[in-house]
Amino acid sequence: METLNVDLGERSYPIFIGPGLLEDADRLRPYLGQGRAVIISNDTVAPLYLDQLKRTLGDNYGGEIILPDGETHKTLGTISQIYDWLLKAKADRQTTLVALGGGVIGDITGFAAATYQRGINFIQIPTTLLAQVDSSVGGKTGVNHPLGKNMIGAFYQPKCVLIDTEVLVTLPEREVKAGLAEVIKYGLINQPDFLHWLTIHSADILALDNAKLTETIRICCQAKAEIVAADEREAGLRALLNLGHTFGHAIETASGYGNLLHGETVAIGMVMAADLSRRLGLLSAEQAMRVRDILESDFSMPVIPPAKISAEDYLELMSSDKKAEQGEIRFMLLKALGSAVLTGDVPPDLLMETLTAGDALCR
Repeated sequence: METLNVDLGERSYPIFIGPGLLEDADRLRPYLGQGRAVIISNDTVAPLYLDQLKRTLGDNYGGEIILPDGETHKTLGTISQIYDWLLKAKADRQTTLVALGGGVIGDITGFAAATYQRGINFIQIPTTLLAQVDSSVGGKTGVNHPLGKNMIGAFYQPKCVLIDTEVLVTLPEREVKAGLAEVIKYGLINQPDFLHWLTIHSADILALDNAKLTETIRICCQAKAEIVAADEREAGLRALLNLGHTFGHAIETASGYGNLLHGETVAIGMVMAADLSRRLGLLSAEQAMRVRDILESDFSMPVIPPAKISAEDYLELMSSDKKAEQGEIRFMLLKALGSAVLTGDVPPDLLMETLTAGDALCR
């Protein structure tokens, strides 16, 4: 087992990574407090792992809330359902919410915890690769709005993150690949050696080799923990983690939540970011094409944006994205493989070329 730490002073918390941790009651118990532990999961994950988690919680188990699966349910309406359950169950400030699921469940649970009775404890037990390497760490919580992804939420840190690598064996291949988009992001923004390692071991990682997966998750969590410790509320450094997300969130919203997985839109968004970086003269044509090749050839991810999204749709959604400032769209771009830069200084004509490039991205 690996143990990492997110260093945030009195709000610091550990990340545990390893096989079989879902059964490790001694590992979980110190973070449950004296109250009840209420599990929040969905109807895909619960049949697989709910009973085991209930056994692990033992006397702390205080009920479960099972939600429908999918990004379309990441809404204020779902949060209201959680409040209803907690109020009817007379949940108090000693209650701990336990998120058992992927990024949607983690974000929903964290936001409910942040706002119920002005804040109660919660624990992250991520069951998808994407959640394990990214969304479960760092305290970003929230829900979507029809006009924008993750526009309603709060920064609110968990008490601990428990990553059981064995749960990934039940993850569909499409979900694995979606998670790997966020993995590759870490290599592109500031870890070129890790990016090279990923391409060498792509077949083993896609085959869910436990040793390679554990190492992958450890490196990503360590990188994110360091960035979050330095910039918890995204005032500067943490913006690095948004590579591909400005384009990706626009794609996810415009195509309808749930039609493309978050990681798939991030993969497409990173190719669009590489293409724009090339047009701006920040990145060589060869390196831009290498970004596309890694995602498309090495890891079999989608790299072409949906044709139905117009340039006007992109501009409207990106200008209202929470990373925009006073209406100015800010882009995390690449100046090398392993080196990213944030800029708002993008000529409109070059941006339009990227938005309309389609299959010609990076070519």
